[in-house]
Amino acid sequence: MNIEATHLGKQSSYPQHYDPSVLVAVPRILNREQYGISNNALPFSGVDVWHAYEFSFLTAKGSPVVGLLKIVYPCNNEFLVESKSLKLYFNSFNMDRFGETRKEGISTVTQIIEKDLSELLKCEVSVSYFDHNTELSEPDFNNFTVLEEMEGFDNLVCDEFNENPNLLEASTITGKIKWGTHLLRSNCKITHQPDWGSLFIEMNGKQLPTPESFLKYIVSLRNENHFHEEICEMVFKRLIDVFAPEKLMVACMYTRRGGIDINPVRVLPCSELPATLVNPSLRTNLSFRQ
Repeated sequence: MNIEATHLGKQSSYPQHYDPSVLVAVPRILNREQYGISNNALPFSGVDVWHAYEFSFLTAKGSPVVGLLKIVYPCNNEFLVESKSLKLYFNSFNMDRFGETRKEGISTVTQIIEKDLSELLKCEVSVSYFDHNTELSEPDFNNFTVLEEMEGFDNLVCDEFNENPNLLEASTITGKIKWGTHLLRSNCKITHQPDWGSLFIEMNGKQLPTPESFLKYIVSLRNENHFHEEICEMVFKRLIDVFAPEKLMVACMYTRRGGIDINPVRVLPCSELPATLVNPSLRTNLSFRQ
C-alpha cells in the first residue's frame, strides 16, 4: 500500500466524532533519498508550520467554538503528517463536545491535538489556538526583494517547467541576499493538483546566484509533483550543492487548500529561523499569496 495516498486522491467520509485513527504519518525519507539527504546527517534544521482555518468544536451546551490553529513541529523527526488525514482529523471535532465553557474547551482540544500529533509524528508538536481578537505579529519577510518586481522582468524568458538545477548561475556578487517570489507553483505528489505559494531565501556566501537564474529555477518547479515540505528541502539542497553558502534560509509559504496551509522552513544550523512564523504562541502575519 502507498502510505502517501491513504486519503489523498480518494473520496473520504468525514468522521462524525473525534477520531485520531484517521491520521497518517508519511516517512520523510521516501523523498529525501533521491536528493542524497540522510535522516542521520541532515544538512539543515527547521520546522514545519501548519495553519488550520476551519477548526471548530462544541461546548458541553452545544455552542460552537471556531478559531485558527497553528501547528509547529521540527523537521528532524522521521515523519510528516498527510494533509488530508489532518483535515479529516480536525473535522472529527466539529460535532463533539469539549468543556463546560469556551475557554475550558479550547484548553482541552489543544491538549488533545498536541498529544495525538506528538504520538503520530514521534516528536514534540506545539499547537496554539487563536481567535479573531488575536493581533497579527510583525511580518517576517517585509524587507525581502520580490524578484518579479525587478527591472527587466518582462524580458525574462522561461522555457523549462520541470525542476532543473542547471538553471542556477553564479553571479559576481558576494555577501548577502534576501529574495522573495510569489511565483512558486508545484503540484500535489498524489493528486497532481496545483499548489501555489511564495518562496523566500536569505543567503550569505562567497558565491551567490543571479536573480534571473534563481527565478528561472523557481519557475522550473511548475510541473513538479511533491509535497510542500519536499519542495522546500529540494530547493535548499540544490542551493547548498551549487553555491555552498555560509548561511541559508528557505521558507515556502503555501496558499491554503482544504482549509489548511503548510509552511516549511529550512536553515543551515547557524542561520536564524523566521521569528514570527516558527513561534507557536504568535499569530503569523501571512504572505501575500496566503
